[in-house]
Amino acid sequence: MTRYLVLGAFLAIVLGGGMAIGYTTRPGAWFAALAKPSFNPPGWLFAPAWTILYVLIAIAGWRTFLREPIGLAMAVWTLQLVLNFLWSPTFFGAHRPDAALFVIAALLASIVAFIAIRWSVDRTAALLFLPYAAWVIFATALNAAIWQMNR
Repeated sequence: MTRYLVLGAFLAIVLGGGMAIGYTTRPGAWFAALAKPSFNPPGWLFAPAWTILYVLIAIAGWRTFLREPIGLAMAVWTLQLVLNFLWSPTFFGAHRPDAALFVIAALLASIVAFIAIRWSVDRTAALLFLPYAAWVIFATALNAAIWQMNR
């Protein structure tokens, strides 16, 4: 029973944090006025995509916490979540796609590091991060293109 309470806490922290960041740093008029590349997805896609990704992130964190609550894997998992939550305020809040590009590059590196650390210990946790890595690769390219087009 306790392990499922811990899962609930991970889901609440990750989903709740993600929703709070999304609510407080909406794209708004500034983003609407930016030039965007042809591969910019429609706005409606982001909420369901991030909801699914946040559930996967929470489950991977939970699995890692159950096996090793203190250690490198949890430190890297925590780092990726901090960087994830930092990107929107940097890009949308501060209107700094240039600085956000550094944040998202560090985020991608931390995601890849988490996958590498967990691969031989908990393949499921590592695999749960693969869609997240794919999305962040795409988001990095999108961030870079928006920054380049609006310099």
